[in-house]
Amino acid sequence: MTVISTNNNVLTFINVFTVEPENQERLIDLLTSATDVSVRYAPGFISCSLHRGTEGTKVTMYAQWRSAEDYQAMRNDPKPLPYLQEAMTIAKFEPGSYEVVKTFEPAAE
Repeated sequence: MTVISTNNNVLTFINVFTVEPENQERLIDLLTSATDVSVRYAPGFISCSLHRGTEGTKVTMYAQWRSAEDYQAMRNDPKPLPYLQEAMTIAKFEPGSYEVVKTFEPAAE
């Protein structure tokens, strides 16, 4: 389960993919398949959420991992590779790793 908190000692990856609108759903399918067949079983995996851009040209993946080493070990696994390789033929990939520094909730009324 995704938990966003400054008290969580997790590594967050926010990966933005840019695609042509006609490839957006295919990219979502490829990232879903890679996650279903391998990524979600990797040691250190905590959670992943896919977000579809409403304008049709973006897909964003928000993923939480226990450590950078666990994430890299998953990247070295050959099982998700065919899906990720195909994804890179239709999308530009902008990776980023983050730490949560602040969260906000609605103000009390």
